[in-house]
Amino acid sequence: MPEESSQGSIHGVVVGRDEAVYEGARITLDETSSPEIGSNDTPGKTATTDSNGRFIFDGVPSGAFKLTVSAQGFATQVVSGVLQPGESYEAPAVVLPVAMAASEVVVTASPQEIVQEQLKLEETQRVFGVIPNFYVSYVPNAPPLAPGQKFNLAWRSSIDPITFLSAAAFAGVQQARNTFSGYGQGAQGYARRYAANYADNFIGTMIGGAVLPSLLKQDPRYFYKGTGSTRSRVLYAIANAVVCKGDNGNWQVNYSGIFGGLAAGGISNLYYPAANREGVRLTFEEAGLGTVSGAVQNLFQEFLVRRLTPRVPDYGH
Repeated sequence: MPEESSQGSIHGVVVGRDEAVYEGARITLDETSSPEIGSNDTPGKTATTDSNGRFIFDGVPSGAFKLTVSAQGFATQVVSGVLQPGESYEAPAVVLPVAMAASEVVVTASPQEIVQEQLKLEETQRVFGVIPNFYVSYVPNAPPLAPGQKFNLAWRSSIDPITFLSAAAFAGVQQARNTFSGYGQGAQGYARRYAANYADNFIGTMIGGAVLPSLLKQDPRYFYKGTGSTRSRVLYAIANAVVCKGDNGNWQVNYSGIFGGLAAGGISNLYYPAANREGVRLTFEEAGLGTVSGAVQNLFQEFLVRRLTPRVPDYGH
């Protein structure tokens, strides 16, 4: 009888923010201090609200207690109190606020969207902040360029002001040395040399950097290595004069660069002076020299140019 008289009951109601009763809420009763339990680790009793939103716990030992109210889609609420011996305790109405939705939004971009952003960065790469350095990717696993992007890169390179200035400078040197004497001297001779220099660059860039790479599905860019031993980087740079990365991600013979150089050399015979036109043998010799020149250029790219190109994004190299 004394033990029964020390027990009481706890009851209450659960409602929503609109004060409508909530059926099916789960209530857990934890008796935080009672002589009968003697430990905070004793599993709590549970109850569920009825159609009137009410719950009740009978035979609860007197002492401090804690009610934990939870329901799907609502924030958990905790009510604490002290039950006196033999008391019928009416807990304050428990209001369940709607839980704040935690949403995780994962934004993904297509490979073409990624490469377009990377291409925009490449078109800002300039040695000393002036000389175009567009045909170098500092992202080793960059997605392949679409045909339109290959043509756009070749066009941007061809119409860059530095390209026009380079053609003008080479024409001036040739004029002074009377290279391609068939062009003559004076303003007319200089204009012809300038046009020929620019045409060489334009044709070589468009064929070797856009037309053939699009047809053969090859990437015309040099992919900066930047890691490994000096020997491995030297071999990598030299090898990239005759191999390139295909649009499928595999390394393959750089047919675009090789045939592009031959095609540009052959076309140049159409506008060079008859006395200075190169035969087939010389065209192949020039293509060979172009390959050697490409290897040297790659070595500069691998070991020097990046240091001279400001504002290159850090991709972990």
